[in-house]
Amino acid sequence: MFAVVYAAEGSSCETLLGVARDFSPRVETCGEREVTLDLDGLTRLFGDAKTIAGELRRTAADRGLRVRIAIAGTRAAARLLVRDRAGITIVESGDEPAALEDLRIELLEIFEPRTPEPANRRTGEPANRRTPEPANPRTATLRRWGLRTLGDLARLPPDEVAARLGQDGVEWQRLARGDDPAPLVPSVPEERFEQAMDLEWPIDGLEPLSFVLARLMEPLSAHLERRDRGAAVLHVRLHLVTREVHERSLQLPAPMRDARTLRTLALLDLESHPPAAAIDRVVVAVDPTPGRVVQFSLLARPLPSPEQLSTLMARLTALMGEDRCGSAVTVDSWEPGAFEMRRFAPEEGMGDRGSGIKNLRIPDPGSRIPAVAVRRFRFPVAARVTVDRGMPIRVTSDRRGLNGGKVEAHAGPWRASGGWWIDDRVKSWERDEWDVTLSDGATYRVFRERDTDAWFIEGVVD
Repeated sequence: MFAVVYAAEGSSCETLLGVARDFSPRVETCGEREVTLDLDGLTRLFGDAKTIAGELRRTAADRGLRVRIAIAGTRAAARLLVRDRAGITIVESGDEPAALEDLRIELLEIFEPRTPEPANRRTGEPANRRTPEPANPRTATLRRWGLRTLGDLARLPPDEVAARLGQDGVEWQRLARGDDPAPLVPSVPEERFEQAMDLEWPIDGLEPLSFVLARLMEPLSAHLERRDRGAAVLHVRLHLVTREVHERSLQLPAPMRDARTLRTLALLDLESHPPAAAIDRVVVAVDPTPGRVVQFSLLARPLPSPEQLSTLMARLTALMGEDRCGSAVTVDSWEPGAFEMRRFAPEEGMGDRGSGIKNLRIPDPGSRIPAVAVRRFRFPVAARVTVDRGMPIRVTSDRRGLNGGKVEAHAGPWRASGGWWIDDRVKSWERDEWDVTLSDGATYRVFRERDTDAWFIEGVVD
């Protein structure tokens, strides 16, 4: 048995859903003012169908709702009856075709999907508010055939209806008999994954806050595990004694629900961004996402778990700073050594050392073109260069291992510049590069900054 509750115009959908869920956990939303309840098994709790309908109407009235209620063996029959009859309507299972026989055929239009009306740009109201809504083409066709009631449509031969109206016409004929087109799909209530605690005495410092976070993370982790969900974003809201709210949000690299890991990440973030006053209320919430399914490969080495990786990155970020931890990636610039930091997110298979071998280009031993590589220094080494007629003739440095010497051969200069289009003069650069071979047999890449006339050794050419 199914019950359909149809509320009067202006009723709150949330209130109507609350009334329905007080009686049955299987509730489907059919519109802004209409819900369907599955009454299977409720007779032992509330009594027969008439008693259930009376309790539904009484509960809705207590919450300020004026409703119609129809109970039938199928949802389609109950929806059609509740639109036509006021008060309470009860139809026994199997009597749906007879109960629907005299209903208007236009009621079948409630099963048609409706598109929102275009709004007027000036007033914001529907553009065709004063214009009567055009009749459904299928309803107009049935009217021309002389059909007025659902019983007239239900008695037609199904083959003849399919030949003239197609499969949609057959669906309407089944609805006219009270048959359900699909099973009931319960509306899942929105779950809030949130825990809060009001403190008796304000706390100040991370050590007492860690105990409070531990008490909040445990039930939150259990709730996520019961629903097979993981935390995608962690929100921590600290209500201070100054009436301010200190809120932090952490974007997690992978769905996780380990209580200790979530607490550690929250504490490390608050260590870098501490609250300005004592705390008297703590709220922890997460944005849920489907749980992580881990399938390891037999051909690649396993990576650390996301919980371990997130904790390590959070500790490094708290120690070094937010812009100093992550993955270094090159930027679209001609400036040597230019890079930026991005969030560290290793891909599957990166633990396999042999996975990148196929991408390496091994030079052909018979090729006449030698393979040249420059081993750059992390920071260029300052050097003293003697210049004759604009060309370096001697290079010396105070760094151990770079003895320097007379320039035996050289190539260059290659002039490079960038950042001159930026107003900030600090970000602009201009330099001349040389490859020099010294008397000690080593070949170096050296360059001169044109604005300061300073020389540096950038790396060793192998």
